[in-house]
This record gives sequence, C-alpha cells and structure tokens, in this order.
Amino acid sequence: MTVSAAEITRILTDWLDQQRWFAGKSREHTTSARLLASLTDKPYPVQIWVADVSYAETVEHYQIPLAFRTEAVEQLTHALVGSAVDADGGDPVLVYDALHDKEVTGYWLEAIAEQTTVDRVSFTRTAPAEDIPVGETSLALTAEQSNTSLVYGDIAIMKTFRRLEPGLNPDIEIHAELGKLGGQHLARLLGYVTADIDGQPWSLAMLQEFMTTATDGWHLATNSVRDLMAEADLHAEEAGGDFAAEAHRLGVATAEVHADLVTAFGRAELSRADLASRSELMSGRLDAALAEVPELAEVEAGLRQAYRDLAELATPVPAQRIHGDLHLGQVLRTSHRWVVLDFEGEPAKSISDRQSVDSTMRDVAGMLRSFDYAARHQLIDIGATPQSEFRAKEWAARNRGAFCAGYAEGGGADPAEATVLVRAYEADKAVYEAVYEARNRPHWLPIPLASLHRLAEAS
Repeated sequence: MTVSAAEITRILTDWLDQQRWFAGKSREHTTSARLLASLTDKPYPVQIWVADVSYAETVEHYQIPLAFRTEAVEQLTHALVGSAVDADGGDPVLVYDALHDKEVTGYWLEAIAEQTTVDRVSFTRTAPAEDIPVGETSLALTAEQSNTSLVYGDIAIMKTFRRLEPGLNPDIEIHAELGKLGGQHLARLLGYVTADIDGQPWSLAMLQEFMTTATDGWHLATNSVRDLMAEADLHAEEAGGDFAAEAHRLGVATAEVHADLVTAFGRAELSRADLASRSELMSGRLDAALAEVPELAEVEAGLRQAYRDLAELATPVPAQRIHGDLHLGQVLRTSHRWVVLDFEGEPAKSISDRQSVDSTMRDVAGMLRSFDYAARHQLIDIGATPQSEFRAKEWAARNRGAFCAGYAEGGGADPAEATVLVRAYEADKAVYEAVYEARNRPHWLPIPLASLHRLAEAS
C-alpha cells in the first residue's frame, strides 16, 4: 500500500480547515504534505506527515499522524481524513487521524519505552521503562484547542503538538529541568518525541503522569462562586464553598514554581528600554483591538496611562523564565498539592519568544484575570443583578487578594508592591480577552470589559 504526497495533500487541504487546532481557517493559504516517518505496518500502516501551510508571507507546519485502512471503521467516522488512491493499484485507502485509532496509539508508548528511532523521529524515555504503561488503551481528549492529548489507562497522558516549529518545546524543556530539581508542583515527565526536520530538532509529543484524582482549578473556583450565588445574604468568607484558602495555597505554589525556574534557568532583568518596548507593544495591541471592539474607547485613556506608567518605571525589573499562560485551567488540585500544567506558553508565539524571560508579575496577572472570569462567568447564564454583581466583585477581590498574599508568603515578589507591573500586564491580557470574546463569544464580552473599567479607573 502506497499513498503519494499529492494524494495526502489533496485530502488534508479540506480536512485541516475543520480542525480546532488549525490556525489558518480565516486566511488564504495553500497546503503541501511531506512524509516524516513510517512508524509501523502492524496491524496496518501508520505514518507521521507534516502539512506545510503557506500564507502570503509565512509558513506554518502541522503534525498529522495518519493510519491507513482498507475497510471503514464506524467508530472512527469522526476521525476520517479522507479516501485516497493506492499508488500500487489496490483498492481505495481510507485515511484516519491515527491519534483517534486505539488499535495503533499504543505504538507511541512502546516506542518511548524502548527508546526507538524511526526514520527521522526519536522516542526518548525520561523515567524507568516499567513506568511507561505499555498495553493500556488510549482515550483522546476533546477539550484542547491547540494540541491533541491521549490518556492511557488513567496512568499517563501524551500531549501531541499539532503546530510544529524548530526547537525543544518549553513544556518538555521545563518539565525535564524542574523534574531534575524534584519540583513538587508539576506532573512527572515520562518521555517525549522529537524529529530531525531540516537539520533541526522539532518537538512532536510529550508523555507525563496523569493526575487521576485531581480537579482543575477552574472547576473548583466556579463551584465556589456557584455556592456563593446560591446563598441569600452571606459574604464570600461566610459561604460554605469559600475558595480563599485554596487561592492562598495556589499563590504559594506559583511562587515556588517560579523559584525552581530561577534555579533551573537563572535570573535576568528588564531594563527601562525593555519596559518601554513592552509598553509600546501593549499600546499597539490596544490600537488593533479598538478597531474590533469599539467599547474599548471608553477605557482607552486609562489603559494608555497604565502602559505609560510601565514605560516610566525608573528601576530595572527582575526577569526570568515564567509559565507564560497561567490561569485556573492550567492548575490541578490533588489531595496533597497544587500542580501546574502546560508550560508550553502561548502556542501562537514562536518557541524563541516563549523561552524569553519576563517579569513573574505576568503570570500573577494571568491568574488574577482568571479569578475575574471565574467570578463573573455565571452571571452570563443567570443574568446580572445588583446583588450578583456585588457578590462577584467581592468573591474576585477576596480570592485575588488571597492568591497575592500566598505568592508573597511563598517567596515571590509582593504583587502589592508591583502594582504598575501587575496593572499593565493585566490590562494587556484583558484587551486580548476582549478581542477573543468579540470574535468567538460576544455574550462573554462583558467579563473583560468590566475588568478593563476597573483597571482604567485605577490610574
């Protein structure tokens, strides 16, 4: 059985536009495909292809693992990429997304356990072979936007990076380095997969322990808000589902992760010129956002002042490697501790950008934004009243304060003494959120707008 690159290109062209993780839906592009590795022929061929998507000035690369079958499989209908012509003259070949095919996904575990190299793809194990759950069945998760993750028997989870670029993905890099330090707030790295593409290493996937009994921070926080809203007249600290103690512990954990990142990667500083450059970029993003979200005009003056205040900081700001996209959906609460996930950073940015240093207050601001979202998201469904608005603000303020206090107690810089930094980073994040909501969930737009009014008035 042989399927040509031209045939793969043909079927991928339409299929890519239907995938949640594909970033080119709204832009004109052309696609070509190239074979990266033929992993196995048992029970049928499984290959890794790269789709090169060309735009007017840039090219993006996407990893597409494919399984080739001669008969249709009803339970894989959702994963059908298309029907291709067999170049050897056989029957038409049905091509499936291999990550959804449980009969072949075990290959990745076997290859990691054995540290196999196939063509240009290398499988690396970072834990004892007996810790790799070879033989466990996979389940593809559906919630992710930018990658595809498989859970193997509630023991391990493999994140497969869809969008590729040169370099070691920060998620692999940071988990490997913090694992050497015995970091307490991350899932153990079990292995990873890389490829030699155009003479450089590219990251394809990573395998970690799966936190079976853990609950994500967003779920815990929003349950707390729901409990508060159900009460008639209690304050946030009086409600049975008060989250402040957990927010405080999460602040401590975040500070300890930041300390480990300094140990692993060192510390630097942001000069006044660096801060001015960040201020200029923030202002530019606001310019672009104003064209899409006219409501931002009401807070423009206050946000511009927040950015100017950042540029005018007189002393250098400590900088280091950070998480880069920290929020309540990126943390898990186990029975013993908070665990931080997804050190990948913002997937839309280049790996070099995601590996650059920044102030830890950017991560703090990201989590503060998440508390605001948790506090207000229920109001979108139930409708806001003066009482519910008051309660949402009270819950957010209480938990934002608890997180910041925990962060300072855990050894991090006190956010209360870095208000200029926190405000600028938080405003920049909220502007991004406003654009996202306007494009994708217009009914959620009031959430970032409410925060932007608060931030604008802080000047």
